[in-house]
Amino acid sequence: MARGIPTIAYTYSEPVIFYEYMYDTAMEGHDHGIRSVMITNGYIMEQPMIDLCQQLTAVKVDLKAFTEKFYRESCSGELKPVLDILVTLKKMGIWLEIVVLIVPTLNDSPEEIDQMTRWIGENLGREVPVHFTRYHPTYKIKNIPPTPVKTLEKARDIALKNGLHYVYVGNVPNHPAENTYCASCEKVVIKRVGYRIIEVNLNEGKCKFCQNPIPGIWKDPLA
Repeated sequence: MARGIPTIAYTYSEPVIFYEYMYDTAMEGHDHGIRSVMITNGYIMEQPMIDLCQQLTAVKVDLKAFTEKFYRESCSGELKPVLDILVTLKKMGIWLEIVVLIVPTLNDSPEEIDQMTRWIGENLGREVPVHFTRYHPTYKIKNIPPTPVKTLEKARDIALKNGLHYVYVGNVPNHPAENTYCASCEKVVIKRVGYRIIEVNLNEGKCKFCQNPIPGIWKDPLA
């Protein structure tokens, strides 16, 4: 608080592991005008998530795949509880984004991406941002090559075809799909290079070119 930080992000490792610490810290920050965001795999029971949402500004969920097989074999978990939490977050009205790490041969089939993005549109809405990010061999999976950029672009094309408005390609520096495009006029409203924002074409949360509202948190919710 003494340093005037605007936001605390809870991530690395899974913050559900230190839920009580996160809750208490987020509550203290909330009382002092400091926003909190959670980066999670979404594997948490409903009531604790609802309680935590009272202290959070945004949640980013890593949706690992869209098959029970992947969750069972690669995560020792289940898909359905994660989908249930995504629906809960949507109902809570908290800002929500989804990241999908695309791993070749494991969760990259066009059929799976099609099913996933259709479900997102039908259950969470077309304006929920979805990020398809590139996998690189590391840690426990080193025998699979990096995700081809074309695979990520294909996933994005499928998502856009299924009606999602804000779909990104991640872990590919300088890719045009790092940017945010207006869903109406399709012009760049936020230009990015990696983690840096290069250009902003917004006026009070609206596209500068056509005045279409762009979903997001453009004002401090704790101000």
